[in-house]
Amino acid sequence: MNTPTFRLSSWALGAVLLGSSVQAQFSSPHEKKLGQPAPPTDAARLMENLDRGIVALNQGGGKAFVSWRLLGTEAPDTAFNLYRTTGAAQPVKLNAAPLIRGTNYGDSGVDFTQPVSYSVRAIVGGVEQAAAKSFTFAANAPVRPYLSIPLKPIQGYIVTDISPADLDGDGEYELIVHQSSGGRDNSQPGFTGVPILQAYKLNGTMLWQISLGKNIREGSHYTQFMVYDLDGDGRAELVCKTGDGTTDGQGKVIGDPLADWRTPQGGFVPVVPGEPSKGHVMRDGILSHETSGNVLKGPEYLTVFDGLTGAAIDTVNYEPQRHPTAGPFPTPEQLNEVWGDAYGNRMDRFLACVAYFDGEHPSVMFSRGYYTRTVLAAWDYKDKKLVKRWLFDTANGARGFMYYQHQGNHSLTAADVDGDGRDEIVFGSAVIDDDGMGLYTTQLNHGDAQHVSDLDPTRPGMEILSIHEFNQHFYGMEMRDAATGEILWGKPSYDPGRCLAIDIDPRYPGAECWGVGENLTGLYNAKGVEIAKTKPRSCSFGIWWDGDLLREILDGNRVQKWDWEKATESTLFTMTGAAAGTGLQGGLTADILGDWREEQVVRTPDNTELRIYTTDIPSEHRLYTLMHDPQYRLSVALQNVAYNQPPHTSYFLGAGMAPIKQPNIKVVARK
Repeated sequence: MNTPTFRLSSWALGAVLLGSSVQAQFSSPHEKKLGQPAPPTDAARLMENLDRGIVALNQGGGKAFVSWRLLGTEAPDTAFNLYRTTGAAQPVKLNAAPLIRGTNYGDSGVDFTQPVSYSVRAIVGGVEQAAAKSFTFAANAPVRPYLSIPLKPIQGYIVTDISPADLDGDGEYELIVHQSSGGRDNSQPGFTGVPILQAYKLNGTMLWQISLGKNIREGSHYTQFMVYDLDGDGRAELVCKTGDGTTDGQGKVIGDPLADWRTPQGGFVPVVPGEPSKGHVMRDGILSHETSGNVLKGPEYLTVFDGLTGAAIDTVNYEPQRHPTAGPFPTPEQLNEVWGDAYGNRMDRFLACVAYFDGEHPSVMFSRGYYTRTVLAAWDYKDKKLVKRWLFDTANGARGFMYYQHQGNHSLTAADVDGDGRDEIVFGSAVIDDDGMGLYTTQLNHGDAQHVSDLDPTRPGMEILSIHEFNQHFYGMEMRDAATGEILWGKPSYDPGRCLAIDIDPRYPGAECWGVGENLTGLYNAKGVEIAKTKPRSCSFGIWWDGDLLREILDGNRVQKWDWEKATESTLFTMTGAAAGTGLQGGLTADILGDWREEQVVRTPDNTELRIYTTDIPSEHRLYTLMHDPQYRLSVALQNVAYNQPPHTSYFLGAGMAPIKQPNIKVVARK
């Protein structure tokens, strides 16, 4: 285990609020990172060896819409031929000339009374290549805008989060679903259901089921799972927090199967003086908080599972433990001392991600806390073992680490913000460098949402849009330089709930930004200038859906288009018969099939079916599959973490975008 000595970098900051009469000037102690930073790397990142991802929809009237991937390893001008096979007949080429614009095709005159298959063949150097995996309609295929995956429902459970990964190495994604029952915020007492994870192939075959057990609390802040090929064998692994009684996909139990570390009904702990009164009661003359059902003691583990079988491969102790000396069995007083409360509200706030800390190989990171103490632990997976890479702890006693407390959001992002070829972790108002050292903190404190990408293509590097609960610095919403933390512009607000940064107006370079909160009434361009007095009503998710480069707004079951001339939205598509889409938690938005547009994966209200909605709108734009952009792929991997956020690319994708560089990746075939 390699735990380096930590260096600190916190940033001295002074800023003037743009677009407001309010001015703010504040600073934090300034410490340069000790020693010399590692030189930049141009290593290729190891990523999934995806297939062509062809998908087709029966549009009715003998029409079909077909789309497929342009892979990140292919030349951008790769041409394609598309073939249709009807029944037992020979394949028929549909295009008169090689397809060089877009990676989609509208077919007509299709006889759906027979089985119909579509296949794509790339043309390289003028030579047609072998056919890729085909997509097949059964005879009399229904007219519908989605693919259907039957689920094995569990009484009293619904699917919340979903994560895609290639579990068997065949180039096609499988879906890992989180079956949830009775999830609660960690500030709320009460017993929850047992978190359950299931893996499905796209044909509906269930590969395995993992029960995390009664000692893992259910809730968006508690149950995070990372699914990624961590060891470069061409198949993804699953890593998550486990406890006594966790049962893997082969029926093997981790730890003590009989242990129950949940606080019994009627448990109470004293409240720290000065803590907000929400959820507190007087008990025996003492202000107290109920802890019934909370898991405040007992062993905690981190386990890596085989993605194909669900078998537990390696288990280590979760870091950090609840208390540095009492370990898994602290007293309420000790929890108060370390975390600021005794009922787990601050302690049991977990986040996770995958990141390329060395620029080539993926690692996993699991964290604990962001309201007070914050600890991030990075792990490599080598030779079937989890090996600690580094640990960042705001309570380690070194000068300046205290300034990284209270900075985390209900989400995070893994991205190469400083351009050195290695990933940093954008942890709310703080950024942790690839070596586990603090890069900077703005000290703007906690917020609910953040977005990281090249939001303003007129300036170098990436930007971060974030919101903050407290307005002591007058920044309820702000955009900053991702590499340095320099505040570019900000808006005053108190406790805004969400913000969004996507390109919805072609008249202005970069992303448009808006938020939900006091004073955030307008729509702003990437420079912070108000461009409309009104804004889209939804502020949770974006989705690339139609044929242009602008991003659409995902509002529950509806895909909406912003009309920049009338400053209003209209509905492009409604997912009729499906449960609500991705919001604070649940579902999946990602480019998992077809061309670069995104799919929306949601459950049906009865939890018996997953639906993969995919666009049937033609597009002449040709882009590499978004899943071969490393930052986008990592954003999809962490989409199940806490409050779901839409994935963003490492480059600006929108109206007037510059040509995309071929991603620096190396795909890994199954060993």
